[in-house]
Amino acid sequence: MSELNDARIEERISPNRWANWDFHLSFDARAGAIISLASILDVEKQEYRQVLYRGLVSELFIPYMDLTEEWYYRTFFDSGEYGYGACAVPLEPLADCPENAVFLDAYIAGQDGMAVKMPNVFCIFEKYGGDIMWRHTELGIPDRVVTEVRPEVSLVVRMVSTVGNYDYINDWEFKQSGSIKVRVGLTGLLEVRGSIYTHNDHINEEIYGTLLAENTIGVHHDHYLTYHLDLDVDGDQNSFVKSKLQMTPVTDPTSPRKSYWKVVSETAKTESEAKVKLGSVSGSLISDDDYSKIRGAFTKYNLWVTPYNKSEKWAGGLFVDQSRGEDTLDRWSKNREIENEDIVLWYTLGFHHIPYQEDFPLMPTLSSGFELRPANFFESNPVLKAKPPPSANLPTCSSYKAPSLCQFANLLFLLMSC
Repeated sequence: MSELNDARIEERISPNRWANWDFHLSFDARAGAIISLASILDVEKQEYRQVLYRGLVSELFIPYMDLTEEWYYRTFFDSGEYGYGACAVPLEPLADCPENAVFLDAYIAGQDGMAVKMPNVFCIFEKYGGDIMWRHTELGIPDRVVTEVRPEVSLVVRMVSTVGNYDYINDWEFKQSGSIKVRVGLTGLLEVRGSIYTHNDHINEEIYGTLLAENTIGVHHDHYLTYHLDLDVDGDQNSFVKSKLQMTPVTDPTSPRKSYWKVVSETAKTESEAKVKLGSVSGSLISDDDYSKIRGAFTKYNLWVTPYNKSEKWAGGLFVDQSRGEDTLDRWSKNREIENEDIVLWYTLGFHHIPYQEDFPLMPTLSSGFELRPANFFESNPVLKAKPPPSANLPTCSSYKAPSLCQFANLLFLLMSC
C-alpha cells in the first residue's frame, strides 16, 4: 500500500484508537456492528500490525423444533430476513451500559429513501471487571516477598438488537494482550404456544418443548450466530493451521513415565481440510436433508475457511427471504486452495435452548462467545510494561450510617466507577 493510502487510513481511524488498539467501527442495516481495520501495537517493533480486516455477524439462524402444522415452518433468519442492524434499539445509560460509556448514533435508509436516525445504537466503554491481566508473587527471595499485579482493563463496543421477542446483546471486547473477545447474550421473551396440558403428569405425547405454566409450552429451538471474520494477519497472505493434543506412548523402557501429550499441527491446504465440528454443544442436531437445515446449511460446521470473495459475505446468501438454500456458505465452499491466500474464517456460535420455567415470562441473560487470541504473534508478553490504572478514591461512610448501607455504597461505587 502506498504512503498516501496509509496516511488516509491513519487519518480515518485515528479517532478510534484506544490503548494499544486501532480500529474502525461502522454500522450496517443487515449486520449491525462492523469492526474493520483492527490493528494492535507491537511495542517491540513500535508499529501497528493489522489482525482483522473486517468482522461482522453474517447471519442469525433460529430453527424451532415443533413439528405441528402451525409451527413446523418456523425457522427465522434474523439478519437476512429482518435486518440485525435495522432491529437495533437505543441503549439505556446506566442500565445497558455503565456510567463511563459514550454513545454513538447510526443512520439507515427509510422506506422513502431518506436517512433515519437511530439514536444511541452503540455504547463504548472501558471495562473494569475485577479480572487480572497478569500477576506473580515471588517467594524465592530471602526475607522478601515481591508481588506485581496488573488489573484487566479492556474496551467494549456494545449493540443490542431486538428481533421480535428476543433481545441480543452483542459485544466486541478489545483486550490489551491482543485478544478480541466476541460475546452475545440472549434475553427477552420466549416464543410460546398454547396447550391443553396443565401439569407434566398429564402429558402423554411429544410436545416439542417444556410446560412452563398452565396451558403454556416453551418450544425447543436453536440460535446460531455465524460470524464473517476476514483475518488479515500482517497482510492478506495467510494460512489456517489446525492443532490438536495427541497422547503419545513412551517407547523408552527405562523411563518411569508411560505416556505424554504433544501438539500436532496441520496446515489446511484446501477448504475441505479446514472444516471443523466442535460437538453437539454448539453444533446443529438437525439432519442435512431437513428443509430448514438446507436453508441454514452454513451450520453444518462450526468453523469454515474460504478464500476471500467479495460476493461471499452473507452465510445464508444475498437474498434470504424464501430462499431454498441455493446460495449459502455450504454451496460456495468446495475445495478451493486456502494456503498462503487471502482467507476468511466463518465461525458459528450455537445455543440449544431448552426452555426452563425460570426463563418464563422473561428470560435471564444467557451468554456465550469466543476469543481471537494471538499465538506466537508477539516476541513476548505485549502487556509486560502496562501501567496500572489510577486507584479509585472510594467514598467514606459516616459513623451514623448503618454498616450494611456503608458496605453497599462502597460496592456500588466500585461497580460504577471508572
